[in-house]
Amino acid sequence: MTVLLEMGALLLAIGAFAGVLAGLLGVGGGIILVPAFFYAFSALGYDSPQLMQMCLATSLATIIVTSLRSLNAHNKKGAVEWGILKTWAPGIVIGAVLGVLLVSSLRTLSLQLIFGGLAIAVGLYMTFGRNHWRVGQSMPTGWARAALSPLLGFLSVLMGIGGGSFGVPVMSLYNTPIHRAVATAAGFGVLIAVPSVIVLLFKPIAIAPPYTIGSVNFVAFGLVVAMTLITAPWGAALAHKTDANRLKRVFGVFLVLVALNMLRKAMGW
Repeated sequence: MTVLLEMGALLLAIGAFAGVLAGLLGVGGGIILVPAFFYAFSALGYDSPQLMQMCLATSLATIIVTSLRSLNAHNKKGAVEWGILKTWAPGIVIGAVLGVLLVSSLRTLSLQLIFGGLAIAVGLYMTFGRNHWRVGQSMPTGWARAALSPLLGFLSVLMGIGGGSFGVPVMSLYNTPIHRAVATAAGFGVLIAVPSVIVLLFKPIAIAPPYTIGSVNFVAFGLVVAMTLITAPWGAALAHKTDANRLKRVFGVFLVLVALNMLRKAMGW
């Protein structure tokens, strides 16, 4: 009971913070949930060679719920580009499955290094990227799409995140309006998370907190989903009162620092 109470308090705070950030900055909660889960479960004594697997799996499970909710809300406003979503879906699912097979075979140290490196790249793009940058006037097709769509799913699973952190920049660079990119990326999140979680539910870990099935901890899942559903609208309301671009740059710097700290721990410094 003491462990559950400690877990509950930590996870409620993590979920609240992730929800506010998701609403405020339009980034998926996974990018903050994975390191937050890692530090929380380490502090509770569940550090193990498979800890990062559980953090990634539980983050992906929350993304199923939050992405479906976001996709439904955006679809009611007619903002989802269903043509992009349908044509990119097969590649994203294939990439996600390949990613989860790799994740299930790696240990915490390797996954820390991968997450840290990719998080630095995302953080630098958030800090220095500009909305007017373009590499094409329309979304790629043919071989370019066949290469990019699995890569997007693959990299997202390696970080335990949805479709926003990689999908929105890709669509924006190919001239998709930002609000439509954000809406469509919610659909990417569903395509990434569902097959990944199905696989990870059958990948048990040796040292796990109570109520863990496979690699997914359902205490963390339930509490975080509940809090993000409550606090995400607060972040969205706050976004209308602040300079979102400046906040994204600040969060980009914060994310780089979090990633560097994870790399530091992985290297034993």
